[in-house]
Amino acid sequence: MAQKNLHEKSIVVDTHNDVLSNATLKGLNIEEDLSGKTHSDLARFRRGGIDIQVFSIFCDERFGAGTAFNHALREIDSLDAIVARNPDKMMLVNSMQDLRLAVRQKKLGAMKGVEGGHMIEDKLDYLDSLYKRGARYLTLTWNNSTSWASSAWDETYLNNQQPSNIEKKGLSDFGKQVVRRMNELGMMVDLSHVGEQSFYDAIAVSDKPVIASHSCVYNLCPHPRNLKDDQIRAIGKNGGVIFLNFYAGFIDSTYNKNKAAFIEKHKGFIDSLLQEKLPSYEIDGYLTARFPEEAEALRPSMNLLLDHLDYIVRLIGVDHVGLGSDFDGIELAPQDLDGVEDMPTITSALIVRGYSKKDIRKILGGNFIRVFKAVSK
Repeated sequence: MAQKNLHEKSIVVDTHNDVLSNATLKGLNIEEDLSGKTHSDLARFRRGGIDIQVFSIFCDERFGAGTAFNHALREIDSLDAIVARNPDKMMLVNSMQDLRLAVRQKKLGAMKGVEGGHMIEDKLDYLDSLYKRGARYLTLTWNNSTSWASSAWDETYLNNQQPSNIEKKGLSDFGKQVVRRMNELGMMVDLSHVGEQSFYDAIAVSDKPVIASHSCVYNLCPHPRNLKDDQIRAIGKNGGVIFLNFYAGFIDSTYNKNKAAFIEKHKGFIDSLLQEKLPSYEIDGYLTARFPEEAEALRPSMNLLLDHLDYIVRLIGVDHVGLGSDFDGIELAPQDLDGVEDMPTITSALIVRGYSKKDIRKILGGNFIRVFKAVSK
């Protein structure tokens, strides 16, 4: 009961959910019960006590000049239409005033975060347009680098002297202009997915707190997408926040080894998907859906996720951590986190770990609100 009251009385914010790109644009309707098909739908957002959800505006490297920006606009149109059809359940949140109103009226506050700088197509005008349409953060890169920022994926390959899509690491002069323009607009600079050099270049340029909207700790799980200790300290010094990703592969250091065995066992099935020229993340989703019992055995304990949270708290303090689930953008989450409806489980676990009510409220949403307020115009 104490957990339920605390969760209900807290402002709960999730900074990253991919249901738009992985469900809505594929013909699924999040206004219906999508249990067993997705991690998210409107009823389950409510059951999970989520007050503010940042919906990811996403497309992958198959979109570029002439297509990426328009694809982003279509996803924004989709979310706007969903909100318009459900004015009693949802509202768009573009400002602190909107956020407070959504909480007061007990509606799901729908925010937009653009996941991938390639969607501005090297044009500051497109960045401005996305802001006007409600985008309140931009992830500088996805796995694919842009002409002006190198991704963690590409920097890792370059460091390993393997073929990479980049010749130089970090932000170009234009990339630095992008960060400055985001500061001017009041758009949060998101450093999830970016390479280390891009990360430090952006931190040096930004005069506002930054975020990592869906990342975890490299020292606990050495994945290129996770943050090393010096990066975590830099975000703390900047006043920013790291929002923890629920993806099993980012929290469990044994996951990739176990997943490799799973993949090898079903190589024939995967080869058939490869012939369709699908991206790896879509293949992962098809694989886990096809063999659910085996996939279930790969899911780590939720305690591992909380270990990442504890680690960040010990390193830079409780003011710099939050939740960025990546639901509907990941094939497997930890046990007991089957979807957005299970967010109260995290509150229960934080109580068990000895966090105070004040600190739990910060983790659940207070830290996001602080940064959003600091960055907003």
